[in-house]
Amino acid sequence: MTELPAGSPEAFCQMLLQSTDPVSPDDIPWFCLCTHCQSTQGPKGDRGDRGLPGSPGSPGRRGLTGFRGNPGFVGRPGIKGQKGDEGEKGQHGLQGLVGRKGDRGYKGDKGDQGLAGHPGDHGPKGDDGVCPDTCESSDGPQGPPGLPGPAGTRGLPGTPGVLGPKGNKGDVGNLGPPGAPGLMGDKGDLGPQGECNCTDGVDGSPGHKGEMGDKGEQGEGGAEGKFGQQGNQGDRGHIGMMGPPGPCMPSIQSAFSAGLMSSYPPPNTPVVFSHIIYNVYDNYNPLTGIFTAPVNGTYVFSYHLTVHERVLKVGLFHEFRAVIITTDPKRLGTTSHSVVIHLAIWERVWLQVKDQATNGMYAGPETSSTFSGFLLHPDTCDVGLSRGLMPLFSDDEVYLWKEMSETSTASPPTITAGGGSDDDQ
Repeated sequence: MTELPAGSPEAFCQMLLQSTDPVSPDDIPWFCLCTHCQSTQGPKGDRGDRGLPGSPGSPGRRGLTGFRGNPGFVGRPGIKGQKGDEGEKGQHGLQGLVGRKGDRGYKGDKGDQGLAGHPGDHGPKGDDGVCPDTCESSDGPQGPPGLPGPAGTRGLPGTPGVLGPKGNKGDVGNLGPPGAPGLMGDKGDLGPQGECNCTDGVDGSPGHKGEMGDKGEQGEGGAEGKFGQQGNQGDRGHIGMMGPPGPCMPSIQSAFSAGLMSSYPPPNTPVVFSHIIYNVYDNYNPLTGIFTAPVNGTYVFSYHLTVHERVLKVGLFHEFRAVIITTDPKRLGTTSHSVVIHLAIWERVWLQVKDQATNGMYAGPETSSTFSGFLLHPDTCDVGLSRGLMPLFSDDEVYLWKEMSETSTASPPTITAGGGSDDDQ
């Protein structure tokens, strides 16, 4: 007998009929009975009439799951269904490649300002304090320091404190630098007009001044006379004498200021101040230390000297005569002096120390010694430089130290009506 293929209806029916456990006829499908009857099947008859529909049978047992059929044709897309439930978050995928940088986007509009928030609720009320047994206040524990408050306004100035005790005397300070030379003084006022009792003609030599006579008694006043008739106009008078010269700005100038370069200068010779600070018209000679007057007039001289380690005795000499002498016994200090004298043209002035033991004049990098002078005003406004050449002085002159005489300043010459001086005649 040929073996039926597995899965065919005939194999299924044969399995039921040949089962060891008897199967009721009701449980055998109808097509198995027809299949069983085919063994005695006669010739095929004519097609019968369609029978009446039978009543629905009771549902049979669920059959075994059949084999999966071949996939059917792909149908047309159905209608889009509703959105499903949100699924669970999946696992992180692998990091993708970095994409290229996108283009710069457009600047967005400024957002609207948000609404102001509601104020917070008040905190809960603190616990009520407990009244102590006694009414005396007691200090509680010190709390933590609070935050610094804002800076207050500036207070009023306090009252002056009590004057402290007088301090001890300080140490002697360092020697200060010498002061700068003073400025040239203003021109003096014009003197009173002199009297001149002279007549026209040749000027005679000036006579000696006579003694002043006794003052006479005042005479009695006479009776007032009668007014006379007006006389005829008189002849024109002679030209009067020339008056004294008026104020003027002299054209001659002379001023100098020089500093000492070598300390402890030798005696019996002028002190040489070789560092020229100012020397208009070169009337001071920095090689010899001597000033020569360029014109008759009144001059001002001053010196400011530093004293160091030795006694200093220095004099200002006018033509070998000491005009002023200064002595400073200090081992460290300064000394100064100034004087106004009259000089005739070509007269000389210089500084000189007495001897080797009293030459403590000093100059260093932080201190100076200076000698200065200038023409205060000439005797006349005429420039007398063209009347003669400067005389030559001998190099063999001896500059000995001499004490001061009663006077070494010449008197100014008398100014005549013509504006000249006695030295010019």
